[in-house]
Amino acid sequence: MQYTVSASVFLAIIIFVRLRRRTEARSRVDETVTVLSAATFGILIATTPLGQAILQLVGVAANATR
Repeated sequence: MQYTVSASVFLAIIIFVRLRRRTEARSRVDETVTVLSAATFGILIATTPLGQAILQLVGVAANATR
């Protein structure tokens, strides 16, 4: 049996673990790494069908607030 792990899933796990830490324990560099990881995750997921569905939902929500 062979397992494969998507880069998006791996990055989502890393972001989840990093965001569970207390805010007071984070340095400025640590926050920067978390933000860059989240931005990279957004770029990776944007081309997937799930990313497109999220984009459509955000667009609908933005139009509803006008």
